[in-house]
Amino acid sequence: MKENESILPADMQGFPIHFVGIKGTGMAALVEICHRRGAIITGSDVADRFYTDAILEKLGIAPKLFSEENITEADPKPQLVIYSSAYKLDVNPDLVAAQKAGIPCILYTEGLGEVSRTAYSAGICGVHGKTTTTGICGTLIRKTALNAQILAGSIIKSFGDTCTTCNGDATARDHVFVAETCEYQRHFMDFHPQKILLTSVESDHQDYYPTYGDILDAFIDYICLLPENGTLIYCADDPGACEAANAALLERPDITMIPYGEWAPGDYGITFGKVIDGMQHFSLYGFEEDFALRIPGHHTVLDAVGALALTVELCKAQKVPVDVKKLSEGLLDYAGAKRRTEIVGQGTIADNHVIVIDDYGHHPTAVKTTLAGYRDFYKDRVLIADFMSHTYTRTSALLDEFASSFGSADEVILHKIFGSARETYTGGVTGKTLAEETAKHHKNVQYFEEILDAKDYVLKRLSQPLPQGKKGYLFVTMGAGDNYKLGLEVLKELKK
Repeated sequence: MKENESILPADMQGFPIHFVGIKGTGMAALVEICHRRGAIITGSDVADRFYTDAILEKLGIAPKLFSEENITEADPKPQLVIYSSAYKLDVNPDLVAAQKAGIPCILYTEGLGEVSRTAYSAGICGVHGKTTTTGICGTLIRKTALNAQILAGSIIKSFGDTCTTCNGDATARDHVFVAETCEYQRHFMDFHPQKILLTSVESDHQDYYPTYGDILDAFIDYICLLPENGTLIYCADDPGACEAANAALLERPDITMIPYGEWAPGDYGITFGKVIDGMQHFSLYGFEEDFALRIPGHHTVLDAVGALALTVELCKAQKVPVDVKKLSEGLLDYAGAKRRTEIVGQGTIADNHVIVIDDYGHHPTAVKTTLAGYRDFYKDRVLIADFMSHTYTRTSALLDEFASSFGSADEVILHKIFGSARETYTGGVTGKTLAEETAKHHKNVQYFEEILDAKDYVLKRLSQPLPQGKKGYLFVTMGAGDNYKLGLEVLKELKK
């Protein structure tokens, strides 16, 4: 195979692919992309049901349990196997059989990279906001004449409750592919971008990037994958994104740099913004049309502006007319992503109205900015934040930042740390440690080791009379752990 040639055809009509670990979020999204291009899809996974099962059922795909027969008895025989990093080539029976049969086996990230080779591709990256930005970008692209496919890292409501969306002819020669790309273990280095959108860079994934310099270097290397005269769109309000952009420019002065945000000069500089009637309104230097967004948070406005910038620049590159009024309408169509400021339900207890929100924010910056957005958006509500920290290494490395990130909440509830099998941690930081440190910054902190142990307390708390001027409660579960289950249990009681 030539260096710039993909093992996947742009038009995959009749091309058989087998997916190992097909129920993973990213895998199911890649399945959608390949299915739309005509591929014959089979897949295997565990028996447990996940939310991605509904996506696969819509496509008419029934995952099988892991077995060598998925390869040896398959008709037609797969020409390619794409597998999740959760499974090993020398252990999983599908993968062992595929290798014996001489079938190429590639990781999900490599599969995503192969798809990106077949299109004019744009990668959306950053420590924060990449899923939201991708979801907004896909929603905006549907208001244009671009031939495009978009892949996000979670279910997007405006995509029709799937992880992907398509506009026009995704097999056209000039088609565009926009994908959320992940920095963990440098996974995004398999992608082949013509344009990159960078939302933010700061210390994270300490199990793989022990220092800020390590993760910064990864983003710089990713930017430098851009072809000659490629484009980097970056958030001028984020110090890490600016540092990465400036460092990349020293190595690659040919790259076109396009900033966005309040500190950005040029078309994508934010000139005004405030919350009016439950919507965030803002305007940009380069556009006469004003914009509005239904999702809370200044950080969401930044994500929206980044998505606008990428959409407009893709239209310019493909010589597609830009209708700003339609893009403004597209922003209003965006209704959020699963586990990203997701309103899971509403109910009443003791005559108090309660909104229950779940959010995936699991880094101190994400926690702080998201809660600040809720405070601004829901001024007339008592805000109770339930947080479960994810990974011991992240909690230990960013303990002080976590402890001081809950200032916008009226009350904070914390739990044990949700660990990860991928990390090795021998220190002494626990969920209790985080609660003790948080109490130094916040006057109202509760700790429950197990998430559901907090259920009775939360229900009692939501039953208390509201302070003067408040019209209800906002109960938010946050983090990459499983404390979202507490929100669901509370909601059940509210609906009784």
